[in-house]
This record gives sequence, structure tokens and C-alpha cells, in this order.
Amino acid sequence: MRTKILIIGVVAFFSFTFAQAQRGARIAYIDMEYILESVPEYQEASKQLEQKMQRWKGEIDQMSNEISQMKASLQNEKVLLTKELIEEKEEDISLKEQDLADYQQKRFGPQGDFLLQRQQLIQPIQDQVFNEVQKIGKQKKYDMLIDSSEAALLYSADRHDVSDLVLKAIGRTGKRKDAQEKQDARNNPVEDDEPYLSVVEAEEKEKKEQAKEDKKEAVQKAISERDAVRNEQRRVRDSAKAAKAAAYKVRRDKLMADRKRRKDSVLAVRAAARAKKQAEIDARNAEKNKKTPPGGE
Repeated sequence: MRTKILIIGVVAFFSFTFAQAQRGARIAYIDMEYILESVPEYQEASKQLEQKMQRWKGEIDQMSNEISQMKASLQNEKVLLTKELIEEKEEDISLKEQDLADYQQKRFGPQGDFLLQRQQLIQPIQDQVFNEVQKIGKQKKYDMLIDSSEAALLYSADRHDVSDLVLKAIGRTGKRKDAQEKQDARNNPVEDDEPYLSVVEAEEKEKKEQAKEDKKEAVQKAISERDAVRNEQRRVRDSAKAAKAAAYKVRRDKLMADRKRRKDSVLAVRAAARAKKQAEIDARNAEKNKKTPPGGE
């Protein structure tokens, strides 16, 4: 889908360029990736997100290793277990694998924490960049400003890159904001950062912001509901697992007791047989001694 949009954008770009060629169209571009990499706040937040991602990957690896150990343990014990016990252990492994899949989706899925937090990280900077691009476009009288990190821009001279202008404007905006907070309610004239909007444009902007908030709330609600369902499923599984573990221990103890009893019974029978055989030997020897007179042959 993104590829189709990109192709349409490129076609529209060249169509517009050819249409405006006769009047000398003014076109510039920005590099959003370069801008993001140049914003210290974004870099710091990216490091924190990277640390979270590494921690989540470590937890996934730990869960995966635990499953591997469970499988290896089952393989080693199979010859000693009944069919029912084998099925129970296989079910435990299946539950662990489902937990792992759920956790991977929670952290790295399409609606997972990583993509959500990354979008929350980028969005404020993108909004700032969009506002500054609008102002630069009007001030410099550009016919078109494009993002080279998104469009298939094969070549453009460096003089058409206004990324540094945007960065400078963002920095200047930040300094104005800091100065305004330090002055704390002093009535100094402040240059308006926002472009002038008509009533219709203001209404459209308000609708977009409201739609964005609604979407964010819907996503958070869906995540909360999903987590609640998963927590309930996990609670039921843990309860069932605890009951199965207790039943398994009872059956295992009984099985081991039965094996010990059978072993002791076999040993007792063997001991009795040996004692009986020894008694018979002793009896024969005694009888033989009676029949043989002392000193006789």
C-alpha cells in the first residue's frame, strides 16, 4: 500500500513539475531522517526505547530457552512417564509457547508497545516540522516541499535542501518557549509560531486533532481490553496448571510407591527362595551326616 502511495506521489510530483516548468516552479525538499537524528530530545528518547527493546528481547529469549529446556526434559523422561503424564507436559509446553507468542505480539506486533511508543516519540517532532515547513514554504514562496526520505528522489542539488532551515526554526521555537516560561506571565510581545488559519482551516485542524485523540484513546482502550482478556486467560491457565501439577505429584508419588512396593516384593520373594534353598541344602547335608557313621566311609 505504501509503495502505491509513493508511486502516486512521485507521478504527481513530476506532473506538477512539468506543468509549472514554464513559470519557473520553486521546489525544495527536507530529509526527515536527518532532522530526527539532529534533534537531541529524539536521540535521548530513542536510546531509552532501544534499551526497552533490548530488555524485551532478553525476556523473549529467556522464555524461549525455558520452553527448550521443558522440551528437552520431557524427551529425557518420556520412557519413565505414562501417556497421560506425557500429554500433560506437552500441554504445559503448548501454554508456554502461547504465552511467548502473546508477549511477542504485545511488544513487537502491529499494535505493540514498540511501534506505539516510537510513533508517540516521532509525532511531536513531525508536527513541529510540518508547521515550520508550512511557514518556510510561504516565506520563500516555494511551489512544493517534499520529504526526500519518503519519496524516490533520485537527485537534487544541495541548495534545494531546507532541512537545516527547519532545524534552525525548531531550535528558535524552543528557545522562545523557554524564555516565555522563565518570564512567567510577563506581557512581552511574542512572535506567533503558528501559521494564520481561516475559520474553515481552524475547524479542519480541530477535527483532525480530535480524530487523532479519539484514535489514540481507541488504541489504548483496545490494548487495555486485550491485556485484561490475556490476564484472565493466564489466571485460568495458571490455576489449571497448579491443579494439574498437584494431581501430577500425587500420581507420581503413587507410581513411585507402587514401583517400590513391587521391587520390595520381588526382593522379598527372592530372599525367601534363597532361604528355602539354603534350608534344603542344610537339611540334605544333615541327613547325609546321619547316614555316615563316624570314621566310616
